[in-house]
Amino acid sequence: MQEFKIALKNTFPIFFTYIFLGIAFGILMNNAGYGLLLSILSAVFVYAGSMQFIMVPMMVSGDSLISIAIMTFFVNARHLFYGIAFIERFRKMGIRFPYMVLTLTDETYSVLCSVKDEKGIDDKRADFFISMLNHFYWILGSSLGSLAGSFLKFDLRGIDFSATAFFLVVVVNQLREYKTKWPFIIAAFSSIVFLTTLGPKDFLIPAMTATLIMISCLKKEIVRKEGIQ
Repeated sequence: MQEFKIALKNTFPIFFTYIFLGIAFGILMNNAGYGLLLSILSAVFVYAGSMQFIMVPMMVSGDSLISIAIMTFFVNARHLFYGIAFIERFRKMGIRFPYMVLTLTDETYSVLCSVKDEKGIDDKRADFFISMLNHFYWILGSSLGSLAGSFLKFDLRGIDFSATAFFLVVVVNQLREYKTKWPFIIAAFSSIVFLTTLGPKDFLIPAMTATLIMISCLKKEIVRKEGIQ
């Protein structure tokens, strides 16, 4: 099946990322008292990458579902913007449309944007296999991590720092890629202000809200600086 081979080739680099991050998430879930089944269900239905790491301590601390939902919206709000570009493309895929929406992660988006059309290949099937394989990698990693957490006896404290490390890598890459630094300056300023005034437990949502508002106000300047048409 040519479409599957193309999908496998294009998602192979993501395999290593998702496996290792998924293992870290599964171990984190196990240490928090959530077993293999919940790890798998989270990987299948939540499938929110970094948000899943944030979700675990929020659940442990007893945060409400509303708080978790709001946090999920802010952390993954970027999906609203780049997902718009794929609405018509996914609609043409019929019954697979909901699944394609669910599985549109940052990495899958990048692959779908970069994969080249080939003669004699069903693009819709190739897109579906790309999304499915990436999803499978994450589920497999989460499952392995949950199982490993049940058997590993050494001290696993600090495994949750993998989420922080992941965010740091993303931020550094974004800093290097974009010309304007205003979004980063605004985010840092908002975080410091609200962390100082509200404390570590309550600062994140107000800080992200303020950041979003200020960046929206500077949208024209940011677009001009980036040279976006």
